[in-house]
Amino acid sequence: MLAEVGPPDVPTVVLHGHIDVVPAHSGQFEPRVEDDRLIGRGAYDMKGALAAMLSVVAEMRNQDEIRVRLGIVADEENEDTDDKGSDYIVDSGFIGDFAITGEPTDLHIGVEAKGVCAVRLEVVGRAAHGSTPWLGDNAVLKAIHIFRSIESLPFTRQSSEMFDRPSINLGRIWGGDALNKVPDRCVIDVDIRYLPGQDLETVLKQVGEVPDCRILSTFTRPPASVDRNSVFVQSLGMAATSLGTHEPMSVGRDGSSDAVSFLRVGVPAVEYGPLGEGHHGPEEWVSISSLATYRSVLERFMRELPGRLKETRDPVS
Repeated sequence: MLAEVGPPDVPTVVLHGHIDVVPAHSGQFEPRVEDDRLIGRGAYDMKGALAAMLSVVAEMRNQDEIRVRLGIVADEENEDTDDKGSDYIVDSGFIGDFAITGEPTDLHIGVEAKGVCAVRLEVVGRAAHGSTPWLGDNAVLKAIHIFRSIESLPFTRQSSEMFDRPSINLGRIWGGDALNKVPDRCVIDVDIRYLPGQDLETVLKQVGEVPDCRILSTFTRPPASVDRNSVFVQSLGMAATSLGTHEPMSVGRDGSSDAVSFLRVGVPAVEYGPLGEGHHGPEEWVSISSLATYRSVLERFMRELPGRLKETRDPVS
């Protein structure tokens, strides 16, 4: 879904987000309010931010100093590397001078995000009767050992200014076709979030060299990184500070970022979202009061940006 307000020949900011969510139990789709918390699947990741963005776009209709574009996709959480909605709208020309994607950041400005290297691995064992497991080679147990080996590879011990280490998760496992049989094949999905500055090919090479398994397929998404001294990033930070939020220090996000869709074509982009907790977990919530703050910060940023850009073009001598 795409929308925009403001004339075409002025500075342009893209507000971006997604409406899809990860799977959840049925009760998690029934929203409820407890004090300042709006609880429910997608409240924090990231429909709360989108609601605020919609309000900002409406507020910016009757001005002519900035163009505001809103792009909403429905496939950020899926695992398909082809035909991603964010890539599609960018490649279709839905870009600007700066982009903000409303992922959860607790009112910090996310200037870096880890990349994704999801790997599907096949592990082969040897079948035997379930009553004599010592005569077989259990592929499921081997797969667990292989996952532990991946957790100890050299790339996993690296760190950076914003990240202590890469993230590694065993997301899925399939193995065995009969209760009374030692499984001779197992497939696992390992979700690796590697750091900005790390080389994807090096990560894949190290995983591929782990004994007793082979890579069946991969899903990758590059890390995100933007200059924190950019006039856009600094202006967003000043808008947040002027409204009394905590110091909006630049942070790194452990999750991958659709900001890379904009960064890959040269558009500076950050993640910036409201306060909350528990995205992808059983008790996801967003702070209701922070949504009001978030909306106010975005609107102030939009209204002050043209002047700040003019100051950078015409510095006082």
